[in-house]
Amino acid sequence: MLLETNSEDEEKWLAEGLAGLQHNAFFMHRALDSNNLRDALKYSAQMLSELRTSRLSPHKYYELYMRAFDELRKLEMFFKEEAKRGSSVIDLYELVQHSGNILPRMYLLCTIGSVYIKSKEAPSKDILKDIVEMCRGIQNPVRGLFLRSYLSQISRDKLLDIGSEYEGDGDGVINAVEFVLQNFTEMNKLWVRMHYQGPVREKEKRVKERSELRDLVGKNLHVLSQIDGVDLDMYKEIVLPRVLEQVVNCKDELAQHYLMDCIIQVFPDEYHLQTLELLLGACPQLQPTVDILTVLSQLMDRLSNYAASSPEVLPEFLQVEAFAKLSTYIGKVIDSQTEMPTFGTIGLYVSLLTFTLRVHPDRLDYVDQVLGACVKKISGKPKIEDSKATKQIVALLSAPVEKYNDIDTALKLSNYPRIMDHLDNATKKIMAVVIIQSIMNNNTCISTADKVEALFELIKGLIKDLDVTLDELDEEDFQEEQNSVARLIHMLYNDDPGEMLEIICTVRKHVLLGGPKRLAFTVPPLIFSALKLVRRLQGQERDVDGEDVYATPKKIFQILNQTIEALSSVPSPELALRLYLQCAQAANDCDLEPIAYEFFTQAFILYEEEVADSKAQVTAIQLIIGTLQRMNVFGVENRDTLTHKATGYSAKLLKKPDQCSAVYACSHLFWVDDQDGIKDGERVLLCLKRALKIANAAQQMANVAKGSSGPVTLFVEILNKYLYFFEKGNPQITSSAINGLIELIMTEMQSDNSNSVPSADAFFSSTLRYIQYQKQKGGSIGEKFELIKV
Repeated sequence: MLLETNSEDEEKWLAEGLAGLQHNAFFMHRALDSNNLRDALKYSAQMLSELRTSRLSPHKYYELYMRAFDELRKLEMFFKEEAKRGSSVIDLYELVQHSGNILPRMYLLCTIGSVYIKSKEAPSKDILKDIVEMCRGIQNPVRGLFLRSYLSQISRDKLLDIGSEYEGDGDGVINAVEFVLQNFTEMNKLWVRMHYQGPVREKEKRVKERSELRDLVGKNLHVLSQIDGVDLDMYKEIVLPRVLEQVVNCKDELAQHYLMDCIIQVFPDEYHLQTLELLLGACPQLQPTVDILTVLSQLMDRLSNYAASSPEVLPEFLQVEAFAKLSTYIGKVIDSQTEMPTFGTIGLYVSLLTFTLRVHPDRLDYVDQVLGACVKKISGKPKIEDSKATKQIVALLSAPVEKYNDIDTALKLSNYPRIMDHLDNATKKIMAVVIIQSIMNNNTCISTADKVEALFELIKGLIKDLDVTLDELDEEDFQEEQNSVARLIHMLYNDDPGEMLEIICTVRKHVLLGGPKRLAFTVPPLIFSALKLVRRLQGQERDVDGEDVYATPKKIFQILNQTIEALSSVPSPELALRLYLQCAQAANDCDLEPIAYEFFTQAFILYEEEVADSKAQVTAIQLIIGTLQRMNVFGVENRDTLTHKATGYSAKLLKKPDQCSAVYACSHLFWVDDQDGIKDGERVLLCLKRALKIANAAQQMANVAKGSSGPVTLFVEILNKYLYFFEKGNPQITSSAINGLIELIMTEMQSDNSNSVPSADAFFSSTLRYIQYQKQKGGSIGEKFELIKV
């Protein structure tokens, strides 16, 4: 309510001021039209008296000031016309000083002073010096700032610039700079003084008002940057020291931050580079509350853009040792501002790192120095839990990865993992995912065990339990994280087998520490990576002739056996069984019978002791049969032992249909086309007859339990096995046996108790069509199939 009242009052006061200003302006115009100088000065002074108010906020005062400014431009035109008609400008200059109030007198003095300079009746430097000194008579901050802003505006085109018609003697540029600096100094003092006026409860209001007026002060620096004669030497020797002196001495947070920003924005980049030490030297002297992070970030950003603008400027950066100076003074700033928050400290190093990566991308030592300096500054502080600081650390770690698109380069930075240690565990995982994604996106190959060790230290948040229990994690997120680790393992490669084995051992060391829930995701890719190495080394043991070779298939298989055993703690017996069978097949290809037999033994032990689920047993026995069928390394004794085990387990499955399928699958263990000697027709027939017997038992059980026999699918499947071995030339499989089986199937299908299933009927019809097709082929195959009656 109070704010609304104040706003209404301000509107009323502004309206009154504008009305008074327009009233006196009207009479001033009438006096100007009649060439009545005395009345014109009288009404103009009364008009300008409206600017003496202290009741308006800077925003409202600006409206009043701009209306007065427009009227003063008309008065200036009148003074110019008077000078052309022969009136003495000196007399006018003296005349306006007779005004009763100082504020109107100073506005009139500035206005006639502009005309006085143009008349060249007196040295411009003396006139400007005289006016700027007399402006000190206005000590009210708002009125004084607007008055000096008016002085700056009307004198801007009349400064003693090089080539200016008002240049005068040879010290023109120095005098112009001195005038602007003096005006800037006085304006800044007035601006800072506003902070200390009024009650404490209105502090926020004053800060807002000061923010509205800041451009009036900053325009002086812009004017300085536009003076042609201000070269690098003058900037270094006069301009910057004087401006910085005012910035540091004012000891005002708002003024220091804004003016430092102005310096960085308005002066040329090459000036900043050559005066870097001077500019940076002021930073530790600023108030602790100044947002130095923003100031220095803008400076480094401008210098980075300057370096990127042309390769020709890069030697300048090396010549002035820009990196060393920035690094040194950032350290001093942090030391001087003991209350600086952690995110501010890290943010400064993020900006320095960004600068380094853009200006000196080839200097990894510089990058590592920045990371090391950051570690040193934050190591003594408590654990970082602030989200802002965490984001800054992530930015610090992400910058080298994004710049080089190669985590291999980041791994060369000794301080990189030390920065990672300051992250909380959740953020370590996020950063680890970022690193892995970078490797995937850029197809980066990590090729040495040392780099793998360093990499897995960086991503340890994903591969081992920290302080967060897995129960707290979202299952989908967890699986995605572990799948990313699995993909990463496939990106580790070296052409040298010895080094590749070192990599595998390093990965294994980290993976086995991951806890039982992770092993199911991370062990399989490790196993397959090792098996790839085994394939590369096939036959090596026969070639080395007793030489001591570090990476051999036998050594790798030993490591694989130990690694798969770790899955027993998961427990994940089905996965372990699959991996044992993969290893057995690889050992078979390497002609290592004892090792292959050992892997099969482990697979059977797992099946016996760990695989309890009936569906899992069916899948497992099918995998065992399929793998064993492709093995050619075993001698007769070992093969008989394993096949006997496989057929025995097949017949012991819980469900009759599963027993039947597994037993007829075992028939393939005794008849392998591409191997001489494994063509035991009698045992094939024995398996098929046993499968047929189990199928009959399944039909009878279905009839007893459900009142109708089950589908004939099992019989049709057995018929297809008979046809397969009949076609392959197994002498024990006769056409009469096949005819009897076909007749049995047809009888079952026509039985009253039969439960017709379309898929089984279609399967049987397709089988009969196949027989007809083989008959029509002619030749020896056709003759054999002619004996089968369909």
